[in-house]
Amino acid sequence: MKLEICANSFQSAKNAQEAGAHRVELCSELSVGGITPSYGLIKKVVDELSIEIFVLIRPRSGNFNYTNDAFEIIKKDIQICKDLGVSGIVSGVLNEDNSLDIERTKVLVNLSKPLQFTFHRAFDCVPNPMATLEELKTLGVDRILTSGQQLKAETGIDLLKKLQKSAKGKLTILPGSGINQNNVKLFKDSGFYEVHTSASKIKKTTNKNSFFETIYETVSDVSTIQSILKSMKE
Repeated sequence: MKLEICANSFQSAKNAQEAGAHRVELCSELSVGGITPSYGLIKKVVDELSIEIFVLIRPRSGNFNYTNDAFEIIKKDIQICKDLGVSGIVSGVLNEDNSLDIERTKVLVNLSKPLQFTFHRAFDCVPNPMATLEELKTLGVDRILTSGQQLKAETGIDLLKKLQKSAKGKLTILPGSGINQNNVKLFKDSGFYEVHTSASKIKKTTNKNSFFETIYETVSDVSTIQSILKSMKE
């Protein structure tokens, strides 16, 4: 079973590597569900770390229906990531009614090749998840990151198992949201091959010389990651 860490900084990605995680999904702004990280962050992680790196390509927070300008930005960001040498792309597009935008997602999947493509948690917004799974299989998506359309993946386990069964090995269902050392075995015992979590802790820093005297930073934690990995092996 593989552990993917959602890392929002170089330190988080480094901690994931040091703790023994298998892969990083690199992003920024976890508080809004993640957006595309900066060029500088991507390059530093790729240049200095050896862990497998997937990058979230999402130009803004909010819904997953994009203007033509935003879609062009997504495509340019994917090309930049390919040029920088990442291993995978995490993205996707929906229509205004939250159904899968098949044509635009197909463009992104093809543009990302030969990199792996993960359809992100926009999947948790679609009105018909089983039908959308079949559409994503046809498009050649490698995996779907989903909580089973619930706030936490543990609560969405029934739908996750149905998706896993229907996927028939043609793509990977990647459970994510609220996975920790106490519940990760549920996903292993349910037959999932990968799980996704930030394994983060809130770090408080104080700077008396700054207008913002107290700053809170979310960082993926080495000991938390190691605890999850330990539970996965039990």
